[in-house]
Amino acid sequence: MTVQEKIASLPLKPGVYQFFDEKKDLLYVGKAKKLRLRVRSYFQESKNHDRRIQVMISKIRHLEVIVTDTEAEALMLEHTMIKTHQPRYNIMYRDDKSYPYICITNEDRPRIYPTRTPIQDGSRYLGPYDHVGHMKKTLDTLRQMFHLCTCAVSVKTVDKARGAPKWRRCLDGYLGQCSVDLPQDEYSDAIRLIEKVLSGKTEQIRRELVESMETASEALHFESAAKIRDSVQSLDVFSQKMKLVEEITVNRDLFALALSQEIDEACGVLFRVREGKLIGKFHRFMKNLGERTSAEIMQSFVEDYYTGQHAEIIPNEVMMSEPIEDPEPILEYLSNELGKKVKWLYPKIGEKKQLVNMAISNAEFQLKQRELEKLEADRDRTPKSLEDLKTYLHLSRLPRRMECFDNSNMQGSDPVASMVCFVDGKPRKSMYKKYAIKTVVGPDDFASMREILRRRYGRLKKEGAHLPDLIVVDGGKGQLSAAVEVLEELDLMGAVDVIGLAKRLEEVFLPYKKDSILIPKTSPSLRILQQLRDEAHRFAITFHRDKRSKRTLKSDLTTIPGIGETTSKELLRTFGSVQSVRHASLAELQEAIGKKMGARVYEVMQQKR
Repeated sequence: MTVQEKIASLPLKPGVYQFFDEKKDLLYVGKAKKLRLRVRSYFQESKNHDRRIQVMISKIRHLEVIVTDTEAEALMLEHTMIKTHQPRYNIMYRDDKSYPYICITNEDRPRIYPTRTPIQDGSRYLGPYDHVGHMKKTLDTLRQMFHLCTCAVSVKTVDKARGAPKWRRCLDGYLGQCSVDLPQDEYSDAIRLIEKVLSGKTEQIRRELVESMETASEALHFESAAKIRDSVQSLDVFSQKMKLVEEITVNRDLFALALSQEIDEACGVLFRVREGKLIGKFHRFMKNLGERTSAEIMQSFVEDYYTGQHAEIIPNEVMMSEPIEDPEPILEYLSNELGKKVKWLYPKIGEKKQLVNMAISNAEFQLKQRELEKLEADRDRTPKSLEDLKTYLHLSRLPRRMECFDNSNMQGSDPVASMVCFVDGKPRKSMYKKYAIKTVVGPDDFASMREILRRRYGRLKKEGAHLPDLIVVDGGKGQLSAAVEVLEELDLMGAVDVIGLAKRLEEVFLPYKKDSILIPKTSPSLRILQQLRDEAHRFAITFHRDKRSKRTLKSDLTTIPGIGETTSKELLRTFGSVQSVRHASLAELQEAIGKKMGARVYEVMQQKR
């Protein structure tokens, strides 16, 4: 059975799908609310996939699915399979096992100690923590607050078979204060209180301690009362050091995201707020993003956190800096775990928005640090392929920064153009530009090329900005002549190198030269030019499709009575294109948007077929 035949037989039920190549190597794992619709969307020609996903689709030879009863089950299964197999085309996380945790061991007399290697032995792991120094200081403060000795939190003697510390006599033992000698109930109470404090339940613990202190005082156990009084005072100092973010005692997780086109990575930040206090912060870097939207990346970050080993307590509320693409599976999962509905918030104004902005600032700071580290490492590293390219094309300077242009239109309609930038042979997406053609009527690629080059370099000259080392136009002699004409007009010939790259034979054309240059097919220099040209083409095509889709959306879907922009976008998200909506069955449309609206769309689309 072919992949397409298998897709046609898939159920309209939730589940997990897996794509394999011809060697049966796993390419991608995903979840779906309706398996058939989601999997089919990958193979629709009009679906606007980024280049990375297009490459993945071209490799798919086998398909397997696992049907689940609910989306929440699909979410958990997807997470497990991604962690187990690490498919090449799923979002990848950096430093997945390097975060410090506080471990509370699963035994009659639990120990509490810091670790970076959680193991599945029934122990509880609190964290992760962003700063190991702060975590250890917190742990030491709590040890003293609840009168435990150092061996209760020691990692100096480790049981290598279990990765946990052994009990041992410590210095406190010589003073008659070793925790190994404490009565079991007293020791268990101390561990329980520490666990609650680490979970942010400081107000509850304070009330319990005050009641115990008063009871001991009334019973004339003044030494015990004084000991508890010291614990209350230490707890008050500890609580004051926590950042108070809200007056109300709410338990909330707050997620924020920052994206860097410079290094094609993202940073997700989590703030853990318990009883109105910020008790912990956690961040992760994500790569392998492709052209995924911020909503998709945020969804991956949130789902990975709650379904992985990092989550400790399900909060009453979850706040995010922006909506995720499909919140239903994770919301269902969290509500089931908590035993009641979890609130899902996207603050736009007020104090909650200020808290979100603080989390965003933290994410941006972490990502900026990561950017600087990577750029610093690459600063003095010039790829040999660029030196070879300078030699092959007799360029006047090393082409460290290259800008490439391409046009896109459909029989003259919705004409657009793109400019992409490579620095040291790598995409610099923050410098990409989109152009809507303004002065050209009809499909005239040469005139369009003149317009965008005039706009781009006329502006750079006016502003006194830096020019690229090399300008590449997608095309042969005609497009190159148009580029040379504009550069001569702007008096920039000689200030920057310019070439044309023709796709048919991968010929490179130089200004004022009759014959083309053929760079060896196996040369990394040619591959850089091809990647640059293909990226400009992809970027132009994507912009053109988006522009055409908005026009088509307005004319074909939103004109149907009762169908607004929200429903139209839901149809496009489900089916991939207006053309696919047109060919969808009545059952599929009703499954996607309801019986009444589905029947209305089906009736109108049948008339247009």
